[in-house]
Amino acid sequence: MLKYQNKNKSLQGRFIKYVQIDTQSDPLSETIPSTAKQKDLGKVLANELLAMGISDAHLDEYGYVYGTIPSNSDKSNVPVICFCSHMDTSPDCSGKNVKPIIHPNYQGQDLVLPDDNTIILKMNEHPDLKDQIGNDIITASGTTLLGADNKAGVAEIIEAALFLTENPQIKHGTIKILFTPDEEIGRGVDKADLKKLGADFGYTIDGETLGSIEDETFSADGAILTINGVSTHPGFAKGKMESAIKILSDVISALPADCLSPESTELKEGFIHPVSINGSVEQAEARFIIRAFDDEELKSYGELLDATIQNIIEDFPSSTYQLRISEQYRNMKQVLDQYPQVIANGIEAIKRAGISPKQQSIRGGTDGSRLSFMGLPCPNIFAGEHAFHGKQEWASVEDMEKAVETIINIAMIWEEQA
Repeated sequence: MLKYQNKNKSLQGRFIKYVQIDTQSDPLSETIPSTAKQKDLGKVLANELLAMGISDAHLDEYGYVYGTIPSNSDKSNVPVICFCSHMDTSPDCSGKNVKPIIHPNYQGQDLVLPDDNTIILKMNEHPDLKDQIGNDIITASGTTLLGADNKAGVAEIIEAALFLTENPQIKHGTIKILFTPDEEIGRGVDKADLKKLGADFGYTIDGETLGSIEDETFSADGAILTINGVSTHPGFAKGKMESAIKILSDVISALPADCLSPESTELKEGFIHPVSINGSVEQAEARFIIRAFDDEELKSYGELLDATIQNIIEDFPSSTYQLRISEQYRNMKQVLDQYPQVIANGIEAIKRAGISPKQQSIRGGTDGSRLSFMGLPCPNIFAGEHAFHGKQEWASVEDMEKAVETIINIAMIWEEQA
């Protein structure tokens, strides 16, 4: 069987090029995509797909990249499979002027990042490093995130596409490629054209640990709390002022800290998490993300937040509040359980790459969460990215190679089974 080979280190070269293009998304922007610079990478990707003979590759007005590898199978009933990754990087940490560094032949040592030597990757703090002895590790330099989330997935899909186009003897059905903007701010498929995409099943390439396939995500809501206080001159405020800032602070302080908080939860425990605050004495606003694996539990967390606010604001009779809770995405397992072959084929593809599959849940969401409910069942496959959204982010070249191999295997397996 023909195997993918990382010729001339093309995979890491491609990845390093992509991470140096700033594609940070902006949750406060109302444009689509939220930042125009995401299209800078989109143009590069569309041109690379065109150069390898994918003739319909293009970047649309909303920042999405589409492309099709036509079927080369003599079977007419092969399902159309989509591989998807997002181009944006997290707004939590700068993605400007990323300086990627390759640490070859890792031997378990501390990795000190040169532009800020207080940032050190230690094996006891990054347990997955224990499985990387002898591998090449890529980090940023200490002043930015790396952008492996999700440019590792983007690079892997491009590499797999090139391999399939250069090796027509590998039989596969129609393959669709989708690169999305704004996944990190929950808008990754807002303008995805599934009719144009025309896929039956999909796989996001946006996971962490080697061999992982994720068929379950959080269900997620967003909440915006606005407190309307009473502002007066501070010199004459006694008995009159009701500071919206202080009321908001009381609400946040009253939320459970030993549970229902990201800092104190793990596995399938959910949380209520304030992600931003701003305002003045007269009016202050906080944004929350609310997460749970079960929809009813998620609803109860929203009710708890509302009850906490009501309890606090009773002490401020002249103040009011508005709480707006909106759906972001739902646990994709609700859909994927209806399509066991999608998971089974992903697991078989990982096995064929010589890896032990790890079927698991993810304490987060992917574009696949919403795509699944939009009619495209879409689990998540590992990409080799780790410690994302921060300056300690890293990726393993060898794990990325296995992700490419897994993508190719998935395409082959769906053709074989048709």
